[in-house]
Amino acid sequence: MTAPGIPGVPALAGGSPAAARSGTLKRSLGLWAIVGLGLGYMTPTIVFDTFGIVSAGTDGLVPLAYLVALVVMLFTAISYGRMVRVFPSAGSAYTYTRETMHPGLGFMVGWAALLDYLLLPMVNALIIRIYMEALVPSVPGWIWVVLYVLVMTAINLRGMNTTSKLNGILVTFEIVLIAAFVVLAVIRLGEGMGQGTVFTSSPLFHEGFEPGAVLTGATVVCFSFIGFDAITMYTEEARDQKIMPRAIILTLLIGGGIFFVAGFLAQAAFPDVSGFEVVDDTLPEMALYVGGQAFQLLFMAGAFAATFASGLASHASVSRLLYVMGRNGVLRPARLFGYIHPRFHTPSFTVIITGLVSVLAVAPSLELISSMINFGALIAFTFVNLSVIAYFVFRHKRYKSAADIAKFVVAPLIGAGLTGVLWSFLHGDALIFGLAWSGVGFIYLLFLTRGFRRNIADFNLAEPAACEPAGPLLPPPNKRFSTPGKFHL
Repeated sequence: MTAPGIPGVPALAGGSPAAARSGTLKRSLGLWAIVGLGLGYMTPTIVFDTFGIVSAGTDGLVPLAYLVALVVMLFTAISYGRMVRVFPSAGSAYTYTRETMHPGLGFMVGWAALLDYLLLPMVNALIIRIYMEALVPSVPGWIWVVLYVLVMTAINLRGMNTTSKLNGILVTFEIVLIAAFVVLAVIRLGEGMGQGTVFTSSPLFHEGFEPGAVLTGATVVCFSFIGFDAITMYTEEARDQKIMPRAIILTLLIGGGIFFVAGFLAQAAFPDVSGFEVVDDTLPEMALYVGGQAFQLLFMAGAFAATFASGLASHASVSRLLYVMGRNGVLRPARLFGYIHPRFHTPSFTVIITGLVSVLAVAPSLELISSMINFGALIAFTFVNLSVIAYFVFRHKRYKSAADIAKFVVAPLIGAGLTGVLWSFLHGDALIFGLAWSGVGFIYLLFLTRGFRRNIADFNLAEPAACEPAGPLLPPPNKRFSTPGKFHL
């Protein structure tokens, strides 16, 4: 018996017939479409928005902070790449933790990650509101939020082809403008601006360098890299699941390269923040100083496009996480959360739910929402690294050679440890709100399982089975949770 619409994938007992008839996600995304979605999620122009804050905090070492953050994220990206090959399914950290450790723990990780994924589309809606209120102050901000959310929801309902093509155009426009900034900055440096030369080491090291300040700055910029992990949500829509590990690493390295180069030249041109009137968002003034008013307007249009691209990608990602949790029966009603539109092959109900949550951006401040995002991301990063150890070491005993120990023990432990360093710098408000959110999720899990006395549906629809390139070294997937359609908490 095979899953409807997924040749060769076994259908699990207990699958919902209504859900099965609703269709499957469509495999339509190539490597560069997925990388483009990841870059759109990362919003490369954010390096200019946060430049003033990071430069002041690191004493003029913005590119070094990005370099440290890139190294931290690289270990976690490698872990994502390993797990996406084993579990070629949407769901990311939620799926990996559920399959390698325990379904209940997987739910809690997924619930925490929802905090990050749900709030980012709201942040993008809020930024659009701020932009439009500044441009057209006579129009109430809520109107812009509603219009923006309607557009985002409609595009995501149509399918990932439409979303990825529009995202690709916006990201290309954004990168071209960043390249123009780089060229203009080089010209201005040659004319004596800032350090007066491109060949300076000051943005990376200078007298009075404080490692603690750079680590704090790395914590701030680290979350600019969120996007390499979010693309794992598109695994079931990739034309070939084998491209996912490459897409993860390429997204991280390309995004990190843009952040580093742009940050280096920006820091060389603006050694300190004394010349800025608004330090909290330096993008408009930086564009003005290097390229004049015409370039400032064009660059701000690029920032607008970047926010729009991030909105598309983040909306698509969270709707897929909600869908997978619904398909697994842990978000109810499962027939709605696990529903795929038969024509568009998109999780239409969760796309609409994401839009409704994003409308809440009519009220709060950007600072309030932004401070809450980091909690879910750090939970996801930590458990993806631990999932590598749980799967390869504890389940499949891959620790009998130096190479295995390096790949499956040392590397993920470094990734988890470096993520732990970021935990120590987590904003107090984010920690409090994150713990409260997790408490709500735990209460919901207690209710769902009747105090852990009840078996709940493991799947509503079949999803791609786990696989491992090593072949005969590994036993059949999901051996630990072998009861069809159910798991025991």
